Amino acid sequence: MFREVRRFKQRLTREECLEILKQTKRGVLSVNGDDGYPYGVPLNHYYDEETGKIYFHGASRGHKVDAIRKDDRVSFCVYDDGYRKEGDWALTFRSVIVFGRIREVEDQDVILRVCRDLSYKFTSDDDYIEHEIATSGKRVLVHELTIEHITGKTIREA
Repeated sequence: MFREVRRFKQRLTREECLEILKQTKRGVLSVNGDDGYPYGVPLNHYYDEETGKIYFHGASRGHKVDAIRKDDRVSFCVYDDGYRKEGDWALTFRSVIVFGRIREVEDQDVILRVCRDLSYKFTSDDDYIEHEIATSGKRVLVHELTIEHITGKTIREA
């Protein structure tokens, strides 16, 4: 059902893909949008090693939410910062694409845990995190992406 990476010599292992998901802070979630047009939205994310799921948070209304409620099939793409070999102009980076199904999280304890875990990717300021959760935690919508297929590869811009 899902395609494999065509350039197999550049393919990353599943473990490498998951490590990139853990390390990166942002990616693009693509959904089946209005009138059959794809809709990609940049989001920050949290990969939970314990559950093997990817979590997103955001507002409870909008194009993304409407599209997910109509069709739970999505893809999510991330890529690392890359590097340049000495004397080379081209950037080499690793990208990961996830295909899966997404759902809204209803358990308030899970929502608050995910919000904290996601926040720690950006700051270690506990007071700030707890203030944000106290003022916005009840209004936030959290989505959980179950991975059905994951691929990754190394790319050199040339």
